[in-house]
Amino acid sequence: MAKRRAGTKWSEKPEVILFTDGACKGNPGPGGWAFILRHPRSGREKRAAGGEPHTTNNRMELMAVIRGLEALKQPCRVRLVTDSQYVAKGLSEWLAKWKAAGWARKVKGKRAPIKNEDLWRRLDELLAKHELHYEFVRGHSGHAENEECDRMASEMAERFAGGD
Repeated sequence: MAKRRAGTKWSEKPEVILFTDGACKGNPGPGGWAFILRHPRSGREKRAAGGEPHTTNNRMELMAVIRGLEALKQPCRVRLVTDSQYVAKGLSEWLAKWKAAGWARKVKGKRAPIKNEDLWRRLDELLAKHELHYEFVRGHSGHAENEECDRMASEMAERFAGGD
């Protein structure tokens, strides 16, 4: 189901589809991220993947989205396709609350820093440039682009694990 980020209006900006995934060998452990960025009107695609030697799956899921948005050369309407509940809930439920609370969350009634604040802040900066809505897909359910991003991200995690 597609969800539009709160407060956004769909415009006549160019539309792109951003497929993303992250992977981690152990959590934490070596990780990888990947994206496929598709311009539906022209059919052009850009693919990229990277990773880190010591990270978490959630960080890699966020990095995939960030790197995909950073690859855009102009403001766009972005349909994000993700299998990450963390990304989906972050965009739809948590991000606005965290910002309003000074980038903090409540844990057992006390103010606590949010996890991956650096990446959520960077994602928030990028969202100010683009109009985003997301579509959640179940991982490993046969969605072709999600499966390809998973393969690419897993390959990068393996590379950073020294399995190359």
